Amino acid sequence: MSTVLAWATLAVWAGLALCHSWFWRTDQRLPELVRPERWPSVAVVVPARDEAELLPDTLPTLLRQTYPGDARVILVDDGSSDGTAEVARSLTVPNGLPLTVTTPGEPPDGWTGKLWAVAHGVREAGDVEFLLLTDADIAHAADSLETLVAAATNGRDLVSQMAVLRTATFWERLIVPAFVYFFAMLYPFRRVNSARWRTAAAAGGCVLVRRTALEAAGGIAAIRGAVIDDVALARAVSSAGGRIWLGYASKVRSVRPYPRLADLWRMVARSAYTQLRHSPLLLAGTVAGMIAVFLAPPALALTGSWQAAVAWLLMAATFVPVARYYRQPLVAGLALPFTAALYTLMTIDSARRRTGWKGRTY
Repeated sequence: MSTVLAWATLAVWAGLALCHSWFWRTDQRLPELVRPERWPSVAVVVPARDEAELLPDTLPTLLRQTYPGDARVILVDDGSSDGTAEVARSLTVPNGLPLTVTTPGEPPDGWTGKLWAVAHGVREAGDVEFLLLTDADIAHAADSLETLVAAATNGRDLVSQMAVLRTATFWERLIVPAFVYFFAMLYPFRRVNSARWRTAAAAGGCVLVRRTALEAAGGIAAIRGAVIDDVALARAVSSAGGRIWLGYASKVRSVRPYPRLADLWRMVARSAYTQLRHSPLLLAGTVAGMIAVFLAPPALALTGSWQAAVAWLLMAATFVPVARYYRQPLVAGLALPFTAALYTLMTIDSARRRTGWKGRTY
């Protein structure tokens, strides 16, 4: 029986490595840029709840954008208690983009706080041609907005980049690259970017969307209760006929720290069960799948199975591009089973928690 299982693990990883749309590669970067004859108008919408500590590192990077067209920044204070709005107003940049700081009040029933804030920012933006939805912990290179808009001018309605996440501590280095790897396994970027597939996803830290495409999808109201709002938005735009694109960033990074395992644990556990639609059956299937795919190869390899050892090496090899992207040792993939075990426990723990963020639960 163990030999059969070992061969099965090898077959699974050979299939994932070769037949799952090259999910493990990190070559999906901004497509060839086409500079438009006329730069469209853009509003940058930043929902922020208790982000006074991080805003000095992120908001000025938006205000300093070297965008050739008409652009403005709208920071929406989502009921903060730490002076977020006051800090934001103090960060205006001479000759920078215009900044509006506004607040929508408490969200109505059925809305998450973040999406209520985003919807308020979209209304404040008016009839702009594009909206850049970006989180308060995201810093942008000076030409980030310009490159995003240029990438969208070739008929794309939504362009999203997976921000480079912080990997300063041991636990961040262990957990964060694996988070990106698992996300790409779940939503292979090549499938998202291909018209032949119906896979839709986005990375919420950096989403540029055409206003008319957002309206055709029903606006932010269409996803008002979504906790995993980035994927929900991409699905809504795609379902309405919009063309979407998702890739890895080089000019967009998150500065939010998750220094301890407990911080990362809460980050994953607060939404993992929501991703599984609060289904005990999907939870059981996910746990069984994680055990079979990630934990069985090393367990069987340690009993002497060469097939399982090869499967483990294949697993580690598929992690190399993400490890390189995050400047981690290329052998980091050998620890992927341990990280997968932690994610499995986080997912199980998620089932007993209520989804929440900074004092709100859903």
